[in-house]
Formats: sequence, structure tokens, C-alpha cells
Amino acid sequence: MTEKTLNLTQIELVSQLFGSYDENIRIIEKEYEVGISYRDTKLKVSGESKNVDNAIRAIKSMLVLLKKGETLTEQNIAYVISLVSDGEDSSIEELTDSDLLTVTVSGKPIKPKTLGQKKYVKAIEENTVVIGIGPAGTGKTYLAVAEAVKAFKAKEITRIILTRPAVEAGEKLGFLPGDLQQKVDPYLRPLYDALFDMFGAETFTRLHEKGAIEVAPLAYMRGRTLDDSFIILDEAQNTTKEQMKMFLTRLGFNSKMIVTGDNTQVDLPDGKTSGLSDAVRVLKNLDDIKIIRLSEKDVVRHKLVQSIVKAYEKAENEKLKRNYKK
Repeated sequence: MTEKTLNLTQIELVSQLFGSYDENIRIIEKEYEVGISYRDTKLKVSGESKNVDNAIRAIKSMLVLLKKGETLTEQNIAYVISLVSDGEDSSIEELTDSDLLTVTVSGKPIKPKTLGQKKYVKAIEENTVVIGIGPAGTGKTYLAVAEAVKAFKAKEITRIILTRPAVEAGEKLGFLPGDLQQKVDPYLRPLYDALFDMFGAETFTRLHEKGAIEVAPLAYMRGRTLDDSFIILDEAQNTTKEQMKMFLTRLGFNSKMIVTGDNTQVDLPDGKTSGLSDAVRVLKNLDDIKIIRLSEKDVVRHKLVQSIVKAYEKAENEKLKRNYKK
């Protein structure tokens, strides 16, 4: 049994560190199987030597977040634990220096929450074309929309264009009521939701009517040249090679293109190669095009989502191993 002590004199930090009903510290105690107590400015951690060391590292990282004005949540505590596990907890200071992208209409600040997200945002700011690949919940689309809103508000571009293939609709499109736009709107809903968050419904409607914001199926991009625009292609794993080439060649002057997708969720018919996979292969060595891969560590939804992504990834890897042995 080992016991180590941290001297904490700032009572307000201690209160935030422990959280309501000590919920934050209980997460650390459970994760590392240690006991934690605080008395007379001294925080004591006891347990197996390695576990105590890891718990201390996690607590120090949590204190860095608090000193930078961050609020501890179940999500960022889980992220701190994953950084400690990978020996990357010294990078936590780098994460706290993340710049604010924009603010939602409810006043919530939007900025990168993981090192992977920070790398992704930096790539968007420094390159003309960025391909972001990763599982659900990693913020690929949401952060791209935030960057688009930031550029629009700064008058760096005049239009925001969001698009995605309507592959999920398949042949069912013809049976849905309304015109083509109304038929595909349900498949574009995640893009509308992100814009509503950042502009508000009223401002979004006004900008949409003026043509400053366009949310449309990928087929609408054919034959156009998009200047002074921030263009986001979502769910790109469901494009064909031909559709991806068509989209990328729409790039005009003073524009940015962000392509997002998850290669594990392809809905294309069997035998069809994903345009996203093909684009990564073809474009990987071109200047001013950056490919960023996010992982389950960058998932910022409910903590169970990260576990689900990891479980599916493990199952897929085991399947590939079995097929290889055959």
C-alpha cells in the first residue's frame, strides 16, 4: 500500500475538483482503485503504487483544466483518464489553450474538447481542403460548421454550403410527400440542427432565404463553381468515386472544402467503392489538402458512445483477422 500527498491551498479549486457529492473524485477512485481524502490543505491518495501514481497524474490534469477556467464534466474526466493511460497527460495544457470558434445562441462556447479535435480545427484553419475521418460523436461535422460560421461572421466568405449524399433515402425518395427538397430534408436534418445551434432559427431562415446559407443534397452541386464559400460535405463515405470527384472539382477561389465521414458506416450497394476511401488514397500527398483521423478517444457524446465505438472496432478487427486466416 502506497500513500502520496498533494498540497492544495485553493479551497475553491478543491470544491470544483471533488464536484457535487464528490462525484468527480469518485470517478478517479473507481477507475484507479484508490482512496482519496482531503484535510488541512492536503489531498491524500492511497492504494497500489502504480494506481496511486496514475490517480495523481489524473488529478493534476484535472487541476490544470480548472485553473484554465474549465468545468469538470464526466466527459472531460474520462478524456483525462484516457490521456493518462496513453502517457499523454502532459499535453493537457495544450488543450486548454484552444481558441474559441463561436458561441451558440444559448451562449455555450464551441471549441475543441480533445487533442484530436484541436488538430482537426487547426488543419481546417491552415488548409484549403480537409478530410476528417472518424466515428460518430467525434465532432467532425459540428466543428466544421462552427469554423464555417466563424469565417462567415468574420466576412472571410459570403456563403456557407452544407451537403450530403441522400444514399440512405434510396428508392424510397419517390414515395415521400412533397418536392425534392422536402423529400431530402430529413436526411439533411443534422446539418440544419448544427446551424440552428449557432445562428438561431430566425437568423438561419433569413440567411437561407438570401442564399447565404445553402443546405442541399450532393446532386445539387453538379455543374457549379463555388467561389467565396465554405463548403462541407457530410457522410462522405456514402459518395461514389464519381460523386467525390465531382464535388471536389466544384472548388472555387477563396473557398474552403471540408469532407467528413466514417469509413465503417458505408451504405453504398455491394461492389461500390466509397468515394471517401478513394479520395484518401488519391489525394494523400497533395499540398494544401490535409487528412485528419479522429478515434474513439475524440468522442464527446455520452461516455457509452465511446465504449460502443470501441466494441464495434474490436469486432471488426477480429473479423478481418478471421478472414485473413482463411
